[in-house]
Amino acid sequence: MCRPRDRENTGLGLKKEDGDKDMTDRIWLGSYPKGVPADINTAMYPSLVGLMEESFQKHAGSVAYNFMGKDVTYAQTDSLSQAFAAYLQGLGLVKGDRVAIMMPNVPQYPVAVAGILRAGFVVVNVNPLYTPRELEHQLKDSGAKAIVIIENFATTLEKCIAATPVKHVVLCAMGDQLGLLKGALVNYVVRNVKKMVPAFSLIGAVRFNEAIARGTKAPFKKPDIKADDVAVLQYTGGTTGVSKGAVLLHRNVIANALQAEAWYGPAMAKVPSGVQPTSVCALPLYHIFAFTVGMMLSMRTGGKLILIPNPRDIPGVLKELSKHTIHSFPAVNTLFNGLANHPDFNTVDWSHLKVSVGGGTAVQSAVAKLWFEKTGCPICEGYGLSETSPIASCNPITSNEYTGTIGVPVSSTYMKLLDDDGNEVPAGQSGEIAIKGPQVMAGYWQRPDETAKVMTSDGFFKSGDIGVVDEKGFFKIVDRKKDMILVSGFNVFPTELEDVVAQMPGVMECACVGVADAKTGEAVKLVIVKKDPNLSEEAVRHFCKENLTGYKQPKVIEFRADLPKTPVGKILRRELRDK
Repeated sequence: MCRPRDRENTGLGLKKEDGDKDMTDRIWLGSYPKGVPADINTAMYPSLVGLMEESFQKHAGSVAYNFMGKDVTYAQTDSLSQAFAAYLQGLGLVKGDRVAIMMPNVPQYPVAVAGILRAGFVVVNVNPLYTPRELEHQLKDSGAKAIVIIENFATTLEKCIAATPVKHVVLCAMGDQLGLLKGALVNYVVRNVKKMVPAFSLIGAVRFNEAIARGTKAPFKKPDIKADDVAVLQYTGGTTGVSKGAVLLHRNVIANALQAEAWYGPAMAKVPSGVQPTSVCALPLYHIFAFTVGMMLSMRTGGKLILIPNPRDIPGVLKELSKHTIHSFPAVNTLFNGLANHPDFNTVDWSHLKVSVGGGTAVQSAVAKLWFEKTGCPICEGYGLSETSPIASCNPITSNEYTGTIGVPVSSTYMKLLDDDGNEVPAGQSGEIAIKGPQVMAGYWQRPDETAKVMTSDGFFKSGDIGVVDEKGFFKIVDRKKDMILVSGFNVFPTELEDVVAQMPGVMECACVGVADAKTGEAVKLVIVKKDPNLSEEAVRHFCKENLTGYKQPKVIEFRADLPKTPVGKILRRELRDK
C-alpha cells in the first residue's frame, strides 16, 4: 500500500477532505505524477452550462475554435449558442427534450451543443455516416424531437424521418460560419464541384443561419439546470445487437473534463505563460472521446480547438496543422500511424507538442515508438468507454516508455477485477474490469434491464473487458468478455451485423468475428452459409453498404458449408476467429 501524498492546489477546487476515505486502498496513487490530485471536486460547477458560461466570460476575446482558417471567439460562441438556445425554446420544446446532432467537425457543432444544453435540452450525438436504418433506430429510441444535421447527409434523414418523432430540422452547410464570400465559395465547391450533397427534400427544414437570426430576436429564458439532469445520450452497441443510449449527466461530463485536466496538467503546465493552449480535434465530435477530451476540456481551459472535418484526408490534415502551434493531440492509433508515416509529416512544427493522448483502441508499440521518435512527445495511452464519459484510466503523462497497459485509474476513480459471480478476484488473477467514479453513467436510456446487467450493487460499472493488474496498480486488457470488435476505436457488435445480414435473401445463417488488421487494429470478418448457391460476395457487400455504416462493414467475407456450434447450437465465434 502506498501512503497518500499531499495534494497541491491545481485550480480544480480541491478540498482537503476529498477522497481521504479509503485512499490507502488505491495502490495506483503512488504512480501518479507530481501535481496530479488523488481526487477532483465534482461539485465545482452546477452544470455543464456553468462551465461553458464561465469560459465565455473569462476568455471572451480568445479563439475558441478554428475551422478552415476562420476563428470563432468565445464571445461569438456565447452569442451564437444563446441565440440558438432561444430558437429551440421557441419551437415549444420543454426541459429534458432530446435534440440530435448529425454533423462532422464544423463550428456549428459546438455552437449547437452549447445551445441545446443552455436551453435545458439533451444532446443526442449521431454518427453522420449512419444508414437510414441506423439513424431511424437512434432517433426513435432517444425520442428526439429535433435534429441539427449537415446537408451532406440530409438524404439519409429524408428516408427515415417519417418513422421518427422528429418534428424540427435545422440544416447546416459546410460554409455557414466562414463569412459571406468564403462561405459561399466553400458551399459551391462542396455542392457542385465535389458533389458531396445528394438531392434531398425535407419540408419545413430551417437553415442554421436563419435559426440563429430568429433566435437573436427571440427571448431566451434561462432554465434551472442541475448536476443530476441528463446532458448527453451517447449511443453504444449492445450484446443484444440493439444500440442503446448511455445516459451521461451534467456532473458525469464535468467530472471527466476535470479529471482529464488534472491528468494532463503536469505536461500542459509546460505551455509558456500567456500562450493559449491549442488542441487538435481530428476525432469526430459525436464520439465521446472528442466530445469530452476535445471540446469540453478545451472549453474548461480556455483553449483553442482546431476542428478537422475529415481526418481520413491525411495530406489535408497535415496542411491544416502546418498553420498552427499545437500543444495537445488526442487521437486513435490509426491516425497517429497514418500521420507519422506520411511524407509531409515534417511540414508541421511538432516541437511545441506537450500531450499526445491515445484512446479508442490499443496503441501499437511500433506506432508509439515512431511517434515519439518523430515528435519527442510520447503517446499517453488511456482507456474508457461511452459509459464512463469516457476516461477511466490513463498512463502517467510524464512517462516516456510504452507500457502496453491502459495505465492507472484517474483521479476520483476506482477499478477492480471481478469473476463471473461478481466477486473480486485474488491478486495475480484476471477478471472483468469494473469501474466506479463520478464519470460513470447513470444507466442506459429507458433500459433498466440492460443497466442492471452492467452495474453492481456497490456502483461499479462492468466493462466487459478482461484485465489483470500489477503491484503498482497498472491495468492491462488481456481479453474481452463480449464478442465486440474494435475497428479504429469504434465498437462493432457482431450480433447487430448478423441480424442485418440474416435478413438478406439467400443467406441461411451467418456469423461475425474480429480479425487482426494492421491499419484498423481489428476488422470485421463475415462468414456466411448460403441458402441461395448463387449468392455472391459483391451482392453481400452491396447489401452491407446499404444497411451498415462504413466501419461496421465486413472487410473479409467467407462462404462455408456450415458454422461451428456447441451441442446446444450456439455459434463458436472464437473458433471462426482462430481459423
